[in-house]
Amino acid sequence: MKVFIDANVIIAVLNKEYPLFTWASRVLSLPGKNNITLFTSPLCLAIAFYFSGKKSGEKLAKKKIEQLCRNIQITTIDEKITTQAISNPQVHDFEDGLEYYSALYQKCNIIITENIEDFYFSEIEVLSCEEFLKRLRHDK
Repeated sequence: MKVFIDANVIIAVLNKEYPLFTWASRVLSLPGKNNITLFTSPLCLAIAFYFSGKKSGEKLAKKKIEQLCRNIQITTIDEKITTQAISNPQVHDFEDGLEYYSALYQKCNIIITENIEDFYFSEIEVLSCEEFLKRLRHDK
């Protein structure tokens, strides 16, 4: 299963933001388990770096991102994905459009975010961390 991770999930882990940290850290620990591969975009990493840098300094934020990148695959944002995000009239938030088309291009099955309503246009299933983990437990 290919799972796309939104920036807010990564930020919650890097900054230890409770109560989301509990669920988000479990999601980010899943690569290799249950045939799950995690993905995120360069944009999500940049956003997470920015917020982590504000909280813990740029040097530590860079180390955290570097460690994260060892366990998560990085999608592409190129001209085609950018054009799709711009040209879809349903996409009102350009950033969410870039993330969505990046996940779609990578053939992700699920998008994990805490802002489910941001992906109202998605044809990919969108779940919160908690919903995703509960489903995994139920499917076993």
